[in-house]
Amino acid sequence: MTQATIRLAIAWITVGSFLLAGKAMMTNVPSAGAVALFAWLFGAIIWSAFGVVHEAEELAERLGEPFGTLVLTLSIVIIEVALIGAVMLGSKGVPTLGRDTMFAVLMIVLNGVVGLGLLVGGIRYHQQSYSLQGASAYLAVIIPLAVIALVLPNFTTSTAGGTLSLLQAIFFSAFTIALYGIFLWLQTGRHRGFFMAGDALAGDAVGLPLPHADNGPASVSTVARVGLLLANILPIVILAKSLAKLLDHGIAAIGAPTALGGIVIAMIVFTPEGISAMKAVAANQLTRAINLCLGAATSTLGLTVPAVLLIGLITGQSVVLGLSAANMVLLAVTLVLNTLTFSGTRTTMLEGAVHLSLFFVYLLLIFSP
Repeated sequence: MTQATIRLAIAWITVGSFLLAGKAMMTNVPSAGAVALFAWLFGAIIWSAFGVVHEAEELAERLGEPFGTLVLTLSIVIIEVALIGAVMLGSKGVPTLGRDTMFAVLMIVLNGVVGLGLLVGGIRYHQQSYSLQGASAYLAVIIPLAVIALVLPNFTTSTAGGTLSLLQAIFFSAFTIALYGIFLWLQTGRHRGFFMAGDALAGDAVGLPLPHADNGPASVSTVARVGLLLANILPIVILAKSLAKLLDHGIAAIGAPTALGGIVIAMIVFTPEGISAMKAVAANQLTRAINLCLGAATSTLGLTVPAVLLIGLITGQSVVLGLSAANMVLLAVTLVLNTLTFSGTRTTMLEGAVHLSLFFVYLLLIFSP
């Protein structure tokens, strides 16, 4: 049996176990048992997430950039929305979960992974080049979406406490989806070359097939890969509710900050993709790594915000999006720093060290606000 087959078997065995006996296993479970169940679920979901990344990368080789990266980032966002929705629809509503998860993803991606990638890449290659136009396009979308979603709700007067009114939620969601849709249209069409490395762009410009591009008979394999991708995503979606219950119970039991739930979800969502980005950096493919990191941030803001607001509207739950004052400062510094980092055509380890410093500040503020 291949590793992919074993991964799928374990994931679906876990799904079957929790569908048949999950309620009994989680009723009056002692602390040690709850930890064991959480570890089992967490491991199964993480492993399935690695399967999602593997199948998405196989599709990426067939489709070429930027379609391959787009498939991966959209798959990850589906997992993120499923996990957030499961917690929000649980017995105890967590109005700040969507905000905490989105902010955690931004900090992990824009500071943690970007910082570590640039530091490792700088140590290994001294300087690395990338597509400036692609990075600039991502940031041009990330900055307004981040401010509208996570900062502006603190300053509107229709509602208080970092929330949005019904009219604001509907129109902000529509604007967000429209802007993200325009970005995807340009990314996969007119300005596709912005998101491709120089050698791939040169081959595409003269009409040569992209590496591992889909040519005729391989389309059957591509269809199979799509099926395997969905087969790896579904266990995560199904198991999300059980994980959410255990996560909520664990955070309450140890008295941890509620923001920890958002960090755990962000870790589940982005760990496999982050490893893929680090592999790309190690192979001196910085453009692909940037596409993965900034693409994840863009997709999170473009799709998770409307999804969280929609869940809140359907269930009648309050959704708090506005960040605390300290986190707004941290977000502003992060956005400015990323703009400076990706303002040239090459990066060094200095930028990586600065990004990592901000990431450690973020971690400290969680436990000592």
